[in-house]
Amino acid sequence: MRYRQAVAEARKRRSNGEASRQRILDAAAEIAGERGYEGTSINLVSERSGLPASSIYWHFADKDALIAAVIDRTFGRWTATLDRPVAVPDGATGEDLLRAGLQRTGRALAEFPAFLRLGLMLILERRPEEPSARERFLHARRVTSSRVGDLYRAYFVDLDARAVDELVTLTIALADGLFIASEVDGIALDQAFDLMATAILGAARQLGQPD
Repeated sequence: MRYRQAVAEARKRRSNGEASRQRILDAAAEIAGERGYEGTSINLVSERSGLPASSIYWHFADKDALIAAVIDRTFGRWTATLDRPVAVPDGATGEDLLRAGLQRTGRALAEFPAFLRLGLMLILERRPEEPSARERFLHARRVTSSRVGDLYRAYFVDLDARAVDELVTLTIALADGLFIASEVDGIALDQAFDLMATAILGAARQLGQPD
């Protein structure tokens, strides 16, 4: 009886601890999206989450570790969305599949924007105070580039490795620019990424032509 009660209490503590961690991450993502890395503080996260600073420090060593965890969580949610099957009509062409996949990428980015928003802030601000958060974002970009490269090698079978690498570079650059445009002008990312698909297809045709 005492053993079962101890197990139940331990599970409850773990559940409460995870719920608190998610509240902290939610608050940190909101504040960092509004104020950037520099404007985010443990005190502000404490106020918005309704949890004491001691609780935040129990989960995260410092602000850098907290922002790194925000990037990890939202990047994981974004990639999980991308791993779901794409719904396409019967008789869809390869180009239709590529467009549908990129449109879904844009929708997922609109749903889980924190990792890219925070990461771009960290890269552009060029400060040395956030090594863990910066590295998490750079890792996310490397994973994304690898995923895009795998997709393009399967889709553009006639392109050599150099051409595929150039397409990946173009895709990441366009995605960054379109995301910033969505933040500034409120454009719909699924539609913007469909336009990006047109650019990628055109670039692939150009790269595939003999010199």
